[in-house]
Amino acid sequence: MAGTQPWIDDPFAEAIRAGRGPLWLRRSDGGRIRLEVERWCAPAAGADHDLLRRCVGLGTPVLDLGCGPGRLVAELLALGVPAMGVDVTLAAVDRTHGLGGPALCRSVFDRLPAEGRWGAVLLADGNLGIGGDPDALLHRVLQLLAPGGRLLVEVEPLPVDEQVTVRVEGPAGRCGPPFPWARLGADATAHRAARTGLTERERWTSHGRCFLTLARDHGPGHGRGRAR
Repeated sequence: MAGTQPWIDDPFAEAIRAGRGPLWLRRSDGGRIRLEVERWCAPAAGADHDLLRRCVGLGTPVLDLGCGPGRLVAELLALGVPAMGVDVTLAAVDRTHGLGGPALCRSVFDRLPAEGRWGAVLLADGNLGIGGDPDALLHRVLQLLAPGGRLLVEVEPLPVDEQVTVRVEGPAGRCGPPFPWARLGADATAHRAARTGLTERERWTSHGRCFLTLARDHGPGHGRGRAR
């Protein structure tokens, strides 16, 4: 797999094109985490609806970071909420477009439209792990949000705070290249977010999945985070 990039031309992209797994994140210690490709490629269901209901209640456009095949973007649009997805995997962006949703194929750390003016940002389906540096990712979200904007983030159901090296593993043990990833529970996420300038407003559990709502402060001098 020399020369490949994780999530772009490894087994993840192939699974997204097919709409099914099996697929895992293989950790450097030998453990692995099942990726729910079939759920991501299906219409919004279960805990998604509680998450989306909160987005509707905010009454603001939503930016879905790591949108995958676009089920949340598509459902938000169906509910009358302007939304856009961002993902590094072209296969995922193509599927989002196929559902009628706008999406950009780029990193969340690249320049994005309307920076500092989004009323809501989503990090669902484990996407708090993007880049393997939660502090950097939360600071990036802060740059994207308008004052008073909300981050709705899915967290691990267990109390964990780890940064690991993983590979995407497909059938027959075929793996993509290694890359950094992170996994955080609710307390660890709230603690890191507070240091960045995001204040916890709500935490909830639905269908076995756990979420936080975090707010960017309005006041001057808040939310500056650490420099990059």
